[in-house]
Amino acid sequence: MGSGKFKSFKENLYALEASGAEIITVAVRRVNISKPNSPKLTDVIDSKKYTYLPNSADCYNAEEAIRTLKLAREAGGWDLVKLEVIGDRKTLYPNMIETLKAAKILVKDGFKVMAYCSDDPLLAKQLEDCGCTAIMPLGSPIGSGLGIQNKFNTKIIIDNSNVPVVIDAGVGTASDACIAMELGCEGVLINSAIALANNPVLMGNSMKLAVESGRKAFLSGRMAKNKFAIASSPNKDF
Repeated sequence: MGSGKFKSFKENLYALEASGAEIITVAVRRVNISKPNSPKLTDVIDSKKYTYLPNSADCYNAEEAIRTLKLAREAGGWDLVKLEVIGDRKTLYPNMIETLKAAKILVKDGFKVMAYCSDDPLLAKQLEDCGCTAIMPLGSPIGSGLGIQNKFNTKIIIDNSNVPVVIDAGVGTASDACIAMELGCEGVLINSAIALANNPVLMGNSMKLAVESGRKAFLSGRMAKNKFAIASSPNKDF
């Protein structure tokens, strides 16, 4: 789960607890370091209970992203990181050329990289091939709440991947999270859908139930789709 847009750190904590999430991602470049005595997220959300995932949000080239994540490692010792290299401020789509460049360098430097990427199956596979720990294709633009707009490409990425695939960006409500899990994703990363809900704690819990339901549906194996109706009852008695 994300840590932005909540009204307070406590609201973030309560929603996190309700969601059942084990990881919380933090934008390193948006952490307040100019006022060391001001309240900090780590004062409220226990870093021993939850895994902190530093991310390079608001970085627009490989050099910025690498420097930001190295600072995170120096500050907290984190080597599991979320790599984001944004292409433009309007769409917040990833710059995949810079993302691949940064991923290769970070992996060589010992980082475990979870990479935010486009829903292009070929580029997603290149991230895996260069050593990324997880692939994180967008469902739709960050903060849009539009859900998964390209289920076909997302499914190809999942089928081609030997590392976890986590939908990152675009989840707007519980059904979106359920769809991601039904497709075979290992998880979803959610921020705006919970933080901007009228009741973030209740929405966090609904996301938990949706993820569990979608994962069970995937594991159970859905029925085949048919072009025509097939009667539920047999044609003859047994």
